[in-house]
Amino acid sequence: MRMLALETSGRDASLAVLEGDDGGDAARLVRQVIIAGQERTAQVLAPRLRDLLEETNWRVASIRLVVVAVGPGSFTGLRIGVTTAKTLAYAVGADVIGVDTLAVIAEQAPRSAAPLWAVMDAQRQELFAAKFDGERQFVHETHVVSQSEWLGLLQPDDYVTGPGLRRLPSALPAGVHAVDESLWLPTAGAVGQIGWRDYRAGRRDDVWKLLPQYYRQSAAEEKEMGRQGDGETRRGPD
Repeated sequence: MRMLALETSGRDASLAVLEGDDGGDAARLVRQVIIAGQERTAQVLAPRLRDLLEETNWRVASIRLVVVAVGPGSFTGLRIGVTTAKTLAYAVGADVIGVDTLAVIAEQAPRSAAPLWAVMDAQRQELFAAKFDGERQFVHETHVVSQSEWLGLLQPDDYVTGPGLRRLPSALPAGVHAVDESLWLPTAGAVGQIGWRDYRAGRRDDVWKLLPQYYRQSAAEEKEMGRQGDGETRRGPD
């Protein structure tokens, strides 16, 4: 079965096409392309997708599953990726599945790296964090946590991965192991592998209801909420 995977949660994006065999848990990665940050726009994503399909001699109508990282990550990037995935799936009658970005990062780490924390920068000295076991099942679901609090949660022999490590103090707690930095960024190929396993397990998402998962309000939304709160304080009780 032919699949398309999209990963647009960070500065750079990626697209991948994969083929899944009903008899295997792992899909075959046919081709993956990286889209540099300045190109990660709605206007660029569609032609790059067209080029990818032409390079692999795939007709767009032959795609039966579209998998996309739904968050956490960049608000704009997630909107672009999820909208593109839903539009394509609807147009060709394909199934669609959304996957957690931190699960994608964890997927790329060696299975021997367990238990494993995956982290992304959530700004304001906070992290998006999730913990996984050796089978890459969630031990702690994705949530927002302060950097200092997260560091306090780490235990000896924990492994850590993800781009959020770049904003942390250079010294991790004793006994904590960092996965190689080349594996920190999520990729579309890993998105597709998770989606294929979920698909074989019977999961399908509703193309009309699939939405980005931001896990927090945007700065603009928080600012607006602050304004509303100030206004209520000034007015006083009715």
